[in-house]
Amino acid sequence: MKRALLAVVLASAGCMPVEMRDRTPGAATPTPPGATCKIEALGDLVGKRASDARADVMLARSGARTLRWIAPNDAVTMDFRTDRLNVYVDGASRIERFTCA
Repeated sequence: MKRALLAVVLASAGCMPVEMRDRTPGAATPTPPGATCKIEALGDLVGKRASDARADVMLARSGARTLRWIAPNDAVTMDFRTDRLNVYVDGASRIERFTCA
């Protein structure tokens, strides 16, 4: 039974598309003073497919230090970080909206 559960967990670990990897440089890295995230320059990306290339563009335009992909039914922590860009995607990996937190 334990082997079957382990096999399922390991098999599902590779299910997330490569283009939606976590873009957080270091989870334990403290937020620098004055670091902020701005979403005003990201409106043209709504409806586009999520990818690493777009993640780099979003980080550069928003000024955020980290980016977090949030797909339907994802569990999300409630911690508040002014330097993090949250990118909400639909089931087809299309960008729906952005928040900073």
